[in-house]
Amino acid sequence: MKKYLFLLLTGLTFGIAQSQEIKDALRYSQDNLNGTARFKAMSGAFGALGGDFSSIGINPAGSSVFSNNQFGITITNSDIKNNSNYFGTTTTEKDNSFDINQAGGVFVFHNKSLNSGWKKFSLAINYENNNNFNNSTFSAGTNPNNSVGNYFISYANGVPLNILEDSFYENLDHGTQQAFLGYQGYVINPTTSDSNNTQYTSNVAEGGNYYQENTSYSQGYNGKLSFNAATSYKDRLYFGINLNSHFTDFRQSTVFYEDNNNALDSNYRVTKLQFKNELYTYGTGFSFQLGAIAKVTNELRLGLAYESSTWYNLNDESSQKLIAVSSNVDGDLPNDVVDPRITNVYAPYKLQTPSKVTTSFAYVFGKSGLISIDYSIKNYSNTKFKPENDSYFSGLNTNMSNTLDNSGELRIGGEYKINKLSLRAGYRYEQSPYKNGITIGDLTGYSAGLGYNFGSTKVDLAYAYAERDSQQGFFSQGLIDGAQINSINNTVSLTMLFEL
Repeated sequence: MKKYLFLLLTGLTFGIAQSQEIKDALRYSQDNLNGTARFKAMSGAFGALGGDFSSIGINPAGSSVFSNNQFGITITNSDIKNNSNYFGTTTTEKDNSFDINQAGGVFVFHNKSLNSGWKKFSLAINYENNNNFNNSTFSAGTNPNNSVGNYFISYANGVPLNILEDSFYENLDHGTQQAFLGYQGYVINPTTSDSNNTQYTSNVAEGGNYYQENTSYSQGYNGKLSFNAATSYKDRLYFGINLNSHFTDFRQSTVFYEDNNNALDSNYRVTKLQFKNELYTYGTGFSFQLGAIAKVTNELRLGLAYESSTWYNLNDESSQKLIAVSSNVDGDLPNDVVDPRITNVYAPYKLQTPSKVTTSFAYVFGKSGLISIDYSIKNYSNTKFKPENDSYFSGLNTNMSNTLDNSGELRIGGEYKINKLSLRAGYRYEQSPYKNGITIGDLTGYSAGLGYNFGSTKVDLAYAYAERDSQQGFFSQGLIDGAQINSINNTVSLTMLFEL
């Protein structure tokens, strides 16, 4: 007999079990196009230009292009629209957020010695919100094949019945916890009553046509604080280095709902189910960057930059709740609620993101304008969870190596000046990090903006558009059917720059 219909405990549980997935690694490996308004208006094509706070994040040699001390701050409004298609049913969810996504200062020191070619040295500090995690998706539709009962069965098969009957949620690893929830919520049943039984069947009424909804809300950020030093030689060669401190805070709440009106029989059958999951991830990281810019002629500039892996130290906390309803039991009986009220606090772990190399080209048309092109490449298959000798992480790392691929990113930007007014535009294309190109598709983006130079103060305004398709699976196993998501991100940024 099951231990309880209602499981109402409160507390924390600490363990070493892991529940990370590939999407968790990519969350901290991918960067959005954030930064100053000028940078965004030109789609981030600044690797060979410098002279902009966000350009330092592409090529650290860029700070030595500044002529004077400067301070800058950027505010951004981001609007994300997610269009979902799940088995032919379309839904839309929107999210809007406002934040200070960039702030920095640069100090330029001039060497007046006539005998030295090293004419300039700069120190800079810059903060950027590399990724805004505020997002919402809602998917709904009728699945003709699979029920969420298969999710719980996929974890339960192989687990002895006595463990699911006699254990407490907080004493189990993540996978066994999923089996425990399904069993204690009467969603699954053992094939035999033997305590050593390891096979299970679903109590969800069979016959297909399972109406399902999946709602996901997330919030948080992935910030980077860069400490920069750069120098120039004869105003022709520029060299720089960044030491970056990363910090991340991510919260996600997902609610999955399923119901069906399939034919009932004399056995206990689940007709409605709600499954809620909460995840909180936080941590810090470190990376470094090296870069160089060559002014080949007064018009032609070339850039080369290397960004190391980011080495994160991360922590996860999670909680779950399951509610199941049967239509062939006494109506006075309560729903089957499994609410441990337990926060799983997992052992800290490490994540190593892939490194990136950027090559850049820029052509400056005197004081009238410029065109700039950046191309970056990042091999996502090198992403690793650590410790690598952990059996779970070892299998996950192998899966990422086989699933993820090299991803190239092309950024093109241009600027045209009319006296003190600057007009800007850009284009951005980023390849999928997946070999199949479907789980997360290619990204296409456009941008435009303008700026005005008041002398010691500059004001820049930018609009950026980005679109990407993805296939969002609700669960990683058992019920792997997912929705087709079309994400459209519109951002408006305003930067104020002050020469000191």
